[in-house]
Amino acid sequence: MTVVETPPPLPVRDRAALHERVPGALSPMLIRLAEERATGVLVREHGTLHLAEGRVVHAESPLAPGLDVLLTAHGTLDAAAWPWTDDIPAAVHRLLAADLLPRGALELCRLGALYDAGYFALAPSSTPGRFRYGTTAAAGPLRAVPVTDLERETLRRRELLHRLWPDPSADVAPLIRADPVAPPPVTPRQRAVLDRVDGVRTATRIARELGRPAFHTLVDIRRLAAAGLLAPRNTAPAPPPLPPVTDPDIALLKRLRDALEAL
Repeated sequence: MTVVETPPPLPVRDRAALHERVPGALSPMLIRLAEERATGVLVREHGTLHLAEGRVVHAESPLAPGLDVLLTAHGTLDAAAWPWTDDIPAAVHRLLAADLLPRGALELCRLGALYDAGYFALAPSSTPGRFRYGTTAAAGPLRAVPVTDLERETLRRRELLHRLWPDPSADVAPLIRADPVAPPPVTPRQRAVLDRVDGVRTATRIARELGRPAFHTLVDIRRLAAAGLLAPRNTAPAPPPLPPVTDPDIALLKRLRDALEAL
């Protein structure tokens, strides 16, 4: 008979004590996994975090372009040279072995993609996260990211976006152009984003088309929203002002009232 070992359930910890140890923790489960040096995959509503001995070695989210997009969009790496696989850590190892990119450049791009996807993976969620114990790709020669570093960077990014424009609705909704009377000047980066606003594209789609990190695109979108140059499509327009009531209108209303009273 084959015996299958089931990993023990995560212990229940005092949430107040956890936040006392780690102020502002975004995911108590993630912090517990880091303390236990767990290995496996944490699946959350908006993304997935891969852990090896309690550290993050890879992150992915449908809201953020992957490393393949970021490397091939602008010719940093020829598309034909990318080891086409869904296993991004394995692809990174192959790129290092093939010496197709300088190690420092690859590490910088990998960390950028990890923090970008991690930002969305740690977004507020309406469903609980699930952790699958097991093997995951090791960081290998590249640095794994401590959980506290990822949470700290995610909080910093949230605060930055809130300072730029506190309404997050433009982050996920299709975007529409606005035409202020005196539009402010925009940077070339912002112009590239604005040129793709058509009432259909979202921030995620624009980031993929431009081959840019999603968070950097959100920064541009929040600034453009603050300048009155774009808005989320689902924002209901203000109702038109009611026409002024004139004397003929008042006379008509009186006649209608008299007619109803006569019935």
